[in-house]
Amino acid sequence: MVPLSVLDLVPVREGGTLSEAYDAASGLAAAAERLGYGRFWVAEHHAMDGIAGAATSVVISHIGHATSTIRIGAGGIMLPNHNPFVIAEQFGTLDALFPGRIDLGLGRAPGAGPELQRALRKNLNQAAELFPNDVVELRALLTGDIDLPVQATPGLGATVEMWMLGSSLFGAQLAARLGMPYAFASHFAPDHLDAALTLYRQQFQPSAYLDRPHAMAAMTVFTAETDSDAELLASSQQQSFVRLRTGNPGKLPPPVAGYTASLPMQASAIGSPATVRAAIGRFVERTQADEIILSGATFDPAARIRSLELTMEALAV
Repeated sequence: MVPLSVLDLVPVREGGTLSEAYDAASGLAAAAERLGYGRFWVAEHHAMDGIAGAATSVVISHIGHATSTIRIGAGGIMLPNHNPFVIAEQFGTLDALFPGRIDLGLGRAPGAGPELQRALRKNLNQAAELFPNDVVELRALLTGDIDLPVQATPGLGATVEMWMLGSSLFGAQLAARLGMPYAFASHFAPDHLDAALTLYRQQFQPSAYLDRPHAMAAMTVFTAETDSDAELLASSQQQSFVRLRTGNPGKLPPPVAGYTASLPMQASAIGSPATVRAAIGRFVERTQADEIILSGATFDPAARIRSLELTMEALAV
């Protein structure tokens, strides 16, 4: 069975609070650990009422205290929003708190309009152009493989596993050139998945940290006892995504029976355990991914845990 991991956006429900969202995230992480999932990642988003992961390293620390063995980390940190030195300090701290468990996925897309750029005090278009250099500098701050005029403390010597994230060919090329593991965001941007994975594998150059290509692909997965039950669970996230695309983002809405929307669902598995097993099997055969990371927010946190349970059981058959 291909290794499975969990991506959580720390959703805030309609009628819910931030505290409840963080409690749900830590509960989900503990369940994922118990069920045998390999990693639990949260993602950086800003100025969105329905997503509570903006202070990503703080949320990871919260999750770390609720777990003991599962790898935890960012999927990812949008590096143009920050400077490498501060991220090295943050993730060096996390590594000291949770040794040998920290992942750092790095993304180039800041996803920020002019107002957020002003709030962050960043020229994000310029910062995105500097992204490759910033990745190299960040890795050097953690590993010491380049002599820098200042050391990150904490940071230097931390055993943080760095990943390159992407939804286009750019990240695939950079991951290959730097000899990094690569995770593709096919759960929301599937169009370039096959081309990106092919390019990454063809151009991969071994590094001191990775001797062969290692690719993870993301899927949207909702598993329930029946196909119709799973489709109902999925409707909350589908509504949320449609609202985001139409310029009306908000908190995660309750499910709606019979809801349908035109969405990029090439990398999804929604249904009963048998349906999900078949869909994930086809996806793994197509991509030859070394790992699969599962996304899928549910209005009821218990339903997400149950979905993870049924998914793991289905693939273990």
